[in-house]
Amino acid sequence: MTDPLVMIAGGGIGGLATALTLEQIGLRCVVFEAAPAMRPLGVGINLQPNAVRELFELGLGADILDTVGVPSREWALVGLNGNDIYSEPRGRLAGYDWPQYSVHRGRFQVALFHALCARAGREAVRLGHRVTGYRRNPDGSVTARIERTDGTLTEETGALLIGADGIHSAIRAQMHPDQPPIHWGGALMWRGTTLARPIRTGASFIGLGTRRQRMVIYPISHPDPDDGLAEINWVAEVTLDDADGWKKAGWFRQVEVGDFAHLFHGWSWDWLGVPALLHGADMAYENPMIDRDPVRTWVDGPVALLGDAAHAMYPTGSNGASQAIVDARVLGASLLAHGIEPAALRAYDNRLCGPVSQLVQRNREAGPFGLLNLVEDRCGGTFDDIDKVVPRAERAEYMRAYRAAAGFDRDTLNAAPPTIPDGAYIGAAASA
Repeated sequence: MTDPLVMIAGGGIGGLATALTLEQIGLRCVVFEAAPAMRPLGVGINLQPNAVRELFELGLGADILDTVGVPSREWALVGLNGNDIYSEPRGRLAGYDWPQYSVHRGRFQVALFHALCARAGREAVRLGHRVTGYRRNPDGSVTARIERTDGTLTEETGALLIGADGIHSAIRAQMHPDQPPIHWGGALMWRGTTLARPIRTGASFIGLGTRRQRMVIYPISHPDPDDGLAEINWVAEVTLDDADGWKKAGWFRQVEVGDFAHLFHGWSWDWLGVPALLHGADMAYENPMIDRDPVRTWVDGPVALLGDAAHAMYPTGSNGASQAIVDARVLGASLLAHGIEPAALRAYDNRLCGPVSQLVQRNREAGPFGLLNLVEDRCGGTFDDIDKVVPRAERAEYMRAYRAAAGFDRDTLNAAPPTIPDGAYIGAAASA
């Protein structure tokens, strides 16, 4: 008897983490990825300790993560005159049992791809295959409709279909045909990387500015031993008054740094020069800060959404990729508990859909960067003594609440049992 097949639409971080999890617990799966080749595209992302824990338990430890990024040492917010609003240690320096990582998104995705191919075989990923929809069958199975790069159409039938096909998910569109359009709150972002010397701790995540205009800066590589330079990821963000401005340029495009760097003229202090950092980049990419309104469920019988397809969120909390990895692990645990059945998908949905939908809304309200907004409201963003603007206890409580909502409260995470017990395995027995 052939083992039941779990189909995964999308070979991004969520889809590959799902496939690696299913391989770990002995389930046969295949990933359909629209791109014809797996290339290290993109810039920086952050992996919170809750996600790094899951990666370690997948056997993807520091030996791999250190090749695609760097362990984070500090998270800090800074006001318009360069003075600290808030800072805290991160990862093991903060008492977590696991580090936090800042990584190059594309290189991390390729590392997941290579790990999956090494464990499950190259045939576990079919590149150049885009899932365009699905059909639920009378026998309880599901058929994925697939378009190949050459335009030919095909179908594949399996026990379950996991839609990890991103914010423009075709599976979500079919599952929720009346969903509102993609939501844009007015912020436009420019992203890039520059070879420069790391600042502060050498592995600090820094957010500075106001709700109207801010920068995010952090390294995504270890410093070169010869010249001390590292790959510094940066995001420049401005909120526009023209609510249709981004539509004139499309979703994502390469632009010249000079198109926007003037907006940050004068953002220089003795420890950081933003204009020089921007102009040091070889290229920059422009895209709107977008998300989707939460939906009431991520499940339709044998079909489930995961990652951005389920909960595309603003990057203000630096936890979109982390949540996709956690999704994959919770899904795996649900399959262990309930078998390769829609009941497993319902259990996954019941555990995550509500809380993560609240996180989407919290990030829409600026997430942890809300502290920048609070300082702006109280003093315009410039201050000499932050304790007179936002008392230390108020700042600490704000961040504590966000960590709890995002699933990486330190004590809770350290005390939690593994999402998937060591050695857990179901294989073909799950179909019995």
